[in-house]
Amino acid sequence: MFPEKVSDELAAQRFQMLEDIAQDLTGEVLFPTCFDLVINLRNLLKDPDVSLERVTAAVRADPLISSKLIALANSAAHADKPMLKEVRGAVERLGLNVVRSTSLAIAMHQMLQLTSIVEFSEMANQLWLHSLKTASACYIVAHRMTRTNPDEAYFAGLIHDIGAFYMLFRATKYPELVARRQSLKHLVIQWHEGIGLTLLEALHVPEEVIEAAREHDLLREAPLVPGNLKDIVYIGNFLAGSHFEWLFQDIDRATIERHALGTQYTALDDEISAHTAAMAAVLA
Repeated sequence: MFPEKVSDELAAQRFQMLEDIAQDLTGEVLFPTCFDLVINLRNLLKDPDVSLERVTAAVRADPLISSKLIALANSAAHADKPMLKEVRGAVERLGLNVVRSTSLAIAMHQMLQLTSIVEFSEMANQLWLHSLKTASACYIVAHRMTRTNPDEAYFAGLIHDIGAFYMLFRATKYPELVARRQSLKHLVIQWHEGIGLTLLEALHVPEEVIEAAREHDLLREAPLVPGNLKDIVYIGNFLAGSHFEWLFQDIDRATIERHALGTQYTALDDEISAHTAAMAAVLA
C-alpha cells in the first residue's frame, strides 16, 4: 500500500500523466480496449475461411480497430473514392485480406498490453459496456428518427469515450494512481473528452464524427428530433446511462432529471437493449 499523498503531490502526479499523454499523442497510437473482444477477434482471424460478415461484426465492436480501418479505407490509396464514415463500407472497400492482416496486427499489439491494464479490468469493462450501449442507442435513434446512416451513428457512438479507454491504459504507468481508483475516475471523467478529441484526430477519423463526440458530456436540452450526428451521440450517451459521469461533475440529480429525455426516446429502450445484446454476442 502506498502512503497517502497530500493534495499537491497528487495534483503533480495527475499533471505528469496528462503531460505524458500529450506527448504520446504525437506518435502512433495503439492501446487495449476490451479484453474479450481482442481475444475473440484474434481467434476469429486465425480461420482462413471466416466470412466477411463475421469479420465486419467483430471489427464494428472495437473503437480502435474500427478507427484504423476507416482511416486506411480513406487513405491516399483510395483518394478517388468517396469518404467513408462507417465500418461496413471500410471492410467492403479494403477486402477481407487487408482487414484480416490489419486487424490482427492491432489485436496482437493489444494482447501484449493486457497484463499492464489488468488492474483496471472492472472499470474498463464497465466503460466498454457503456460504449457498446451508446453505439446501439445511436444506431436505433438514427434508424428510427433520422436519415443519418445508422452504421455511421453506431461508429460515432462506439468511439465517443475512446479518450477514457486511453487514459485508463496510460494510468497503468503510475502505481499511485492504480492504488487510488476514485482519484483516477475523477481525472478520467474530467479529461477524457478533450483527450478523446485529440486521439480521434490522430487516428484520422472523419471530422463529422469527431464533432459528434465533442461535448457529448455537456448536459443540455435534447431536441425533440435529432438534427445531426452530434445530437444522436448526445442522446445515445444519455440513453446509455451517462448520468454517473454528470454526478462526478457535481451536477445534482434534480438538474439531470430536469434534462431527462422525452418519451420519443425512452420508448426505444427495449429495442436498444436487444441491439446491445446482439452486438455483445459477437464477443461470445
